[in-house]
Amino acid sequence: MRTPDGSSVFLTTKLEKLLDKARANSLWPYPFGTACCGIEFMSVMMGHYDLSRFGAEVVRFSPRQSDLLIVAGTITDKMAPVLVRIYEQMAEPKYVISMGACACTGGFYRAYHVVQGIDEFIPVDVYVPGCPPTPEALFAGVVKLQEMIERGETHYQRMVAARRAAAGE
Repeated sequence: MRTPDGSSVFLTTKLEKLLDKARANSLWPYPFGTACCGIEFMSVMMGHYDLSRFGAEVVRFSPRQSDLLIVAGTITDKMAPVLVRIYEQMAEPKYVISMGACACTGGFYRAYHVVQGIDEFIPVDVYVPGCPPTPEALFAGVVKLQEMIERGETHYQRMVAARRAAAGE
């Protein structure tokens, strides 16, 4: 590259930083909607709100083709192993957004059969509170996740960094 005065400029960066920037702006969400939060997620993908403007263009219904798991709604004790299996099948790097009071904390009523937050069995990167959260709140959660990916602050990125440090890289 050359500057306007004709001198040469070298652009140096880590490839990982470039990949993180690309990953942050190309999320492939897998919706796991179970209750009223699932309905709110559906409205987010429609034309009025259009989550695709934020880099989540294509919703995938196969965990092997997605890197963002959006858990929207109540998770019961019987559904928890299914959710763990879906998370394990996702492509790496993988990110998780917990959407709604039920997914974040088990809901208002603390029922015996409801998991008291999905972070008990899968790592969560962003919590979106509300019952149900507004589409704008989910947008804020996606933007927060994108910022975390670019800064290397997601659970997955910290795990990879810890593995590299342990290996002496």
